[in-house]
Amino acid sequence: MSQETEVYSQITADDGGGKIIFATDVIATIAGLAATEVEGVDSLSGTVVEGITGMLASKKNFTKGIKVEVKEDEVALDMSLTVKYGTKIHEVCRKVQQSVKNAVETMTGLRVTMVNISVQSVTFEKAEIKETKKEKDKAE
Repeated sequence: MSQETEVYSQITADDGGGKIIFATDVIATIAGLAATEVEGVDSLSGTVVEGITGMLASKKNFTKGIKVEVKEDEVALDMSLTVKYGTKIHEVCRKVQQSVKNAVETMTGLRVTMVNISVQSVTFEKAEIKETKKEKDKAE
């Protein structure tokens, strides 16, 4: 998907209306925050380059792993996620799609046509890893 720097939505109001301009990073940030609030999502996962720049930057990047494509007043998003082990991945993804759609539409007024999700990995809690290792040792 192409990464544009700005998109706009034309609005009309009693005082003559105007133009609202959104940077694509704003839409990606809204989507990222909405996704990470869903139970079962561990984090957003991006490309290798995003990972390296994320290590160098001190602040958290909520646009990592999100691509935004805008046509007129419609938005399509591609997201890469890491989910927690033990969750029903398909249910987590559906909740993320709904949460992102609601957040972006409510905050920007743009219509979300699709939210494509790519699950990149599954994370384990440290306690779960120790439990699994103990069970494996007992079996041997």
